[in-house]
Amino acid sequence: MTHDAISHTRPLRSFLDELPGARLLRGDPSTPIVAVHHDSRLAGPGSLFTAIPGFTVDGHRFLPDVAAAGAAAAIVERGHELPQLPESLALVEVPATRPALSAAAAWFYGHPARELVVIGITGTDGKTTTSHLLTSALEAAGARVGRLGTVDVYLPGEMGHVTARMTTPEAPEVHRLLRRMADARCDYAIVESTSHGLALHRLDHVEYDVAVFTNITSDHLDFHKTFEAYRDAKARLFSALDRAIDKGVGKHAVVNADDPSANYMLSHTHAEPLRFGLEARDADVVARNIILRPDGTNFRVVAPHGMAEVSLRLPALFNVMNALAAASAALAVGAELQAVARGLGECLGVPGRMERIEAGQPFEVIVDYAHTGDAVRKVLEVLRDVCQGRLIIVVGAAGERDPGRRYGVGRAAAEGADFAIFTNEDPRSEDPAQIVREIGRHAESAGRQRGIDFLEIEDRREAIATALAMARYGDIVVIAGKGHEKSIVYGTEAIPWDDREVAREELAKLGYRG
Repeated sequence: MTHDAISHTRPLRSFLDELPGARLLRGDPSTPIVAVHHDSRLAGPGSLFTAIPGFTVDGHRFLPDVAAAGAAAAIVERGHELPQLPESLALVEVPATRPALSAAAAWFYGHPARELVVIGITGTDGKTTTSHLLTSALEAAGARVGRLGTVDVYLPGEMGHVTARMTTPEAPEVHRLLRRMADARCDYAIVESTSHGLALHRLDHVEYDVAVFTNITSDHLDFHKTFEAYRDAKARLFSALDRAIDKGVGKHAVVNADDPSANYMLSHTHAEPLRFGLEARDADVVARNIILRPDGTNFRVVAPHGMAEVSLRLPALFNVMNALAAASAALAVGAELQAVARGLGECLGVPGRMERIEAGQPFEVIVDYAHTGDAVRKVLEVLRDVCQGRLIIVVGAAGERDPGRRYGVGRAAAEGADFAIFTNEDPRSEDPAQIVREIGRHAESAGRQRGIDFLEIEDRREAIATALAMARYGDIVVIAGKGHEKSIVYGTEAIPWDDREVAREELAKLGYRG
């Protein structure tokens, strides 16, 4: 199926034939379908709408709206009471609509994942960096690579940005993008596979060939509630390997052997295991002779079939782990080790991850996505090793997310920085001032003093401006929490925002213009 073909109609009957448990309540099975949507605002003439019982709104409420907009059919969940609807709207009943949405998306776009070798990457930290490193490694080995992740959607010769503020978009967007990759003749699709995306069935019909596990920490418990549920969601990626069709490349499970959950992930699949690590004795792919530099890292990667020297442009030991994860995935699909090593060295890094802002100032300004206690701690440890003066951090914690982040961020900043400014970071419907004060209280409990060791400045621009104004020669100012993101969320509204641009604007006000 070509990219042009997905604009053609597909008969509803062919979807019913694919989905066990689907029942046509009414309507003509030959009804032509021209699009698949779960958003009622997009469900125009000829579309197939899936009514999702959401966290705040039930999609079944919008069935009259999509019927009035000309939708051809709707997928509804068994047991839901349906409103009075015009006969023109065909109805398909399924046991659960979330998995059905994934099935409908894969069906409509012609199962694009079956035409690609799909590598899924999951973990609390390192998914995005690993995916960029893996892209570079596979391209150095001569492959055409597509990538779907946090920072961007990447296809050979072009790059675009995901508009939604999530790592894994809903199933129709996932399969639309995979179709673009297949039509662009990509050999591989790298899919950052978040616990949210896995748990919410957005990735159910992605035919994975390789699963990669970076690590797991106690984050996202606002959504998963328990660590066990969080771990189980990530393990779904490995279970998916056994359900996926055989494309002749074999199934591989790549895990961080240094993480206690590595064997748990492997227990969910019969795929060929490949372990990487720095400390575990059972690791297959390891790093030796590690030399950490302020601007990168040198090391030797040692694998079952040889060794190679790597000169990484990314600093810090955790990026060595990300590089080992990427190297292991590339080796699992047959890439040659020397090419992999060369590709790792050619990767420039990730936007919004330890990104330097240069405007001619006599101090360093770094923008990073770190928004959990563990991530903030790691960033500060890396920068401490190269800081000649004071280490100043601007950081906050998002509203409507695990409150434990506020403790983690406050303690990490108190223990790792010389001075901290606590500020807004997507407060959503919570009181931003209250979030900031809560972070400050955790810093106080770590022995730091308000006004001497840290400030609480609710306005994020003012916080950044204050940090830059106080910086002197040799200092490092790290602006953490937003990274590549292009908005800040107040209530339900996303206001345009970019830490990197704000930093440049505030540096210009201080007379630094590059």
